[in-house]
Amino acid sequence: MTKKVLIVCLGNICRSPMAEAMLRHRIEERGLSDEIEVSSRATSNWNVGQAPHAGTRKKLAEYQIDDSGIFSEQIKSEDFETYDVILGMDKQNIKDLKRMAPLQTHDKIHLYLSVLDNQSVSEVPDPYYTGDFDETYQLLDKATNRWLDEWENE
Repeated sequence: MTKKVLIVCLGNICRSPMAEAMLRHRIEERGLSDEIEVSSRATSNWNVGQAPHAGTRKKLAEYQIDDSGIFSEQIKSEDFETYDVILGMDKQNIKDLKRMAPLQTHDKIHLYLSVLDNQSVSEVPDPYYTGDFDETYQLLDKATNRWLDEWENE
């Protein structure tokens, strides 16, 4: 059975599309394309239909990670039933997701960085505001590999 993973941030143009592209890339590298499916969404409707932010695209290109086909989409109520794992970038995302989600799906919702042990940072900073796309990439990189290790061993 395919594991369906949804990554969520506020606008779905910086953090979640970066994580989606990174996960897709690593899934392909590990030969897990038939086992794990990934997508991303926004909690807001501000950027629906937009491609990832130029800073996100530039950072992904530095690592030869393809972001084609990724466009901002707002989360829908059926997503909470469709996806097995829902990963938010910060505590506000988690709060918003739990407010929207049916109670029985709350156990699917986690912080993206929660998979890291002894991490002093629990949230992925939004480079839309910080301008630091490298910091975002580095944090996502660590957690992306750890999530894949976990899912591979299930």
